Amino acid sequence: MDTQALKEYIRSLGVSDIGFSQVKEVAPSQWAEYHYAITYVIQLSHGIVNDIKDQPTETYFSHYRSVNYHINEITLRTTIELQNYGYKAIAIPASQSLHDAPYYGAFPHKTAATLAGLGWIGKSGLFVHHKFGPRVRLGTILTNKELSIGTPIIASKCGNCNLCASHCPAMAIEGVNWEQGMERKQIFDAHACSMHMKEKFQHIGRGSVCGICMSICPIGNGFPKGNRRFIVLNISSKLKGV
Repeated sequence: MDTQALKEYIRSLGVSDIGFSQVKEVAPSQWAEYHYAITYVIQLSHGIVNDIKDQPTETYFSHYRSVNYHINEITLRTTIELQNYGYKAIAIPASQSLHDAPYYGAFPHKTAATLAGLGWIGKSGLFVHHKFGPRVRLGTILTNKELSIGTPIIASKCGNCNLCASHCPAMAIEGVNWEQGMERKQIFDAHACSMHMKEKFQHIGRGSVCGICMSICPIGNGFPKGNRRFIVLNISSKLKGV
């Protein structure tokens, strides 16, 4: 199975975009033999994300879980396919928080995605796909199969935009442009975000998915530019009472 055949197989499973990267320098020690990463992107529903104004919705929480399930299914099927061709592969869970490292998973999806050249990390700490913006979820597979890799993106393309920072009800976003090698805490306070969600919106579900920063981002929002101003103003007016 060559790189193109692998890409076509994963696309047939319903992904929105796919890229490959070399992760030899960033792979955890227990997975040192896995030098390459497969990253795929699942676009979220505009209808559901656009309903997020001043708070997350029950529909978004359900959508979030459904997409994660879909990602894990694709990851499993692709991992088995690679094994059938004689390669080793590790499926990274779509959403996971380690006991000894809260707010961190086994391997950072966003690191692999930026190394694959699929996008950058926004001021919100979310991955921003060059076409779909932050309205995506990511899947990652580590493998020992050599792949034709993309060109890494090493700096943010958010520029002077601060919509996510100015509309964050937890005030968790620093408003700093990401560069490769920066620690997340320099950009985004994951603990502040999680605590705010648990305090205000635990009734919705897990209480740690919000979506305001994703909804308000102008990249990949699915709106003509003339309509986006209304959405921003509508969110702004409602947030005054948060």
